[in-house]
Amino acid sequence: MTRTARKTPPEVRLERETANDDIYERIYGAIVEHRLHPGTKLGEDRLATIFGVSRARVREVLARLAHEQIVDLYPQRGAFVAKPSPEQAIDVFEARRLIEPALLRRLIHTLTSEKVARLRQHQELELDARRRDDKRAVVRLSGEFHQLLGVLAGNAALARSIRELSTLTCLIIILYDAPTAASCRADEHGNIIDAIAKRDSARAEQLILEHLNHIESSLKLDSSTEEVDLEAVFAS
Repeated sequence: MTRTARKTPPEVRLERETANDDIYERIYGAIVEHRLHPGTKLGEDRLATIFGVSRARVREVLARLAHEQIVDLYPQRGAFVAKPSPEQAIDVFEARRLIEPALLRRLIHTLTSEKVARLRQHQELELDARRRDDKRAVVRLSGEFHQLLGVLAGNAALARSIRELSTLTCLIIILYDAPTAASCRADEHGNIIDAIAKRDSARAEQLILEHLNHIESSLKLDSSTEEVDLEAVFAS
C-alpha cells in the first residue's frame, strides 16, 4: 500500500511563513542598523531560543539570508554575518555605479507626483532621524532610500539587486570605516530627489555617482571584529 504524504494545511503554512518573515526582518534589521557586525556567528541553537522557534525554522531563515549574500554558511561551522573582502567591496560599488543610474533613468521616465511624494516623505524621515541623532534609524533609512528608488522605478529584478547591494554596503561600511550616518551627507539624498522631481536625468545620474564615490572614498580597507551578544541584540 502506498502511503500518501500528509499535506500541510494552508493556515499552518501561512503562520510558519509569517513567523519566518518576522525572524528574517529582525535579523536583517539588526544587520543594517549595525547591531550585528560582519563575521558575527549566528548560532542556530541560540537564535532558536531567542525567537522561541525550532532550529529548522532558524535554518530556513539563515538559508534565505545566505541566498541574498547577507549571511555566509560554512559546512561544520555554521552561519555568520557576511564579511565582504576589500575586493568584494570594490565589486559592490562597481555594480551600484552601473545599476543605480539605470534605476534613475527608468524612475524619471515613469515619474508621477505620487512617486515624488514618496521620496519626499522618506527624506523627511531621514531628516527627522538626524535631528533626533538616532544613528540606527539614519543607517537604516539611508539604505532604504536607495531601495525605494528601485521599488519606484518599477523593475522587480533591479529592485531586488539594489536591496542586496545596499545591504552589503552597510556591512562594508562597518568593516572599512565609519558609520553610514557620516558617510551619507544629509543633503545628498535631497539633491538627488530635487533632480528627479525636475526630470533632470543627467543631473540625477551625476549626483548618484558622486554620492556612491563619496561613500567608497571614505572607506579604509582594513577591518576589525568584536564579539556581539545575540541575546542583547534581539532583546525586546
